[in-house]
Amino acid sequence: MKTLLALVAWCLLFVLCWPLALLVLVLWPVIWLLALPFRLVGITFSALFAFLRALLFLPARLLGGRAAPRPVQRAATA
Repeated sequence: MKTLLALVAWCLLFVLCWPLALLVLVLWPVIWLLALPFRLVGITFSALFAFLRALLFLPARLLGGRAAPRPVQRAATA
């Protein structure tokens, strides 16, 4: 859906101002390449914070701070 919306927006831009649409078409890969390191840094920090959260909550989980869900027992039929 996101791709379709981008395609419709580009077609509209092409109808309204074709030089700008062609410039966007040429510069889009360059912008994507420039943004790639920031995305990688974001992924790295997200993983780091998830690890720190798991590390900080480990003692509470080991001591039973959050009980595990109990399995459902079925009634015995005779």
